[in-house]
Amino acid sequence: MKPLQLSADTAVELSKRLNVPLEQLMHMPRHILIQKLVELESEQSKSSTEEETPPSKEL
Repeated sequence: MKPLQLSADTAVELSKRLNVPLEQLMHMPRHILIQKLVELESEQSKSSTEEETPPSKEL
């Protein structure tokens, strides 16, 4: 399996966001990387949705 073809900046940024070592990221299978990116995106969208919805006021 050959390493992922990512730019250095992209690899460093993904490594930080996914909280995985850079070497592990570069040798990670593509389908695993995509799965982790989907999980990260869903967590971010979930947290942003919770921040945007104001708490309901009870009368």
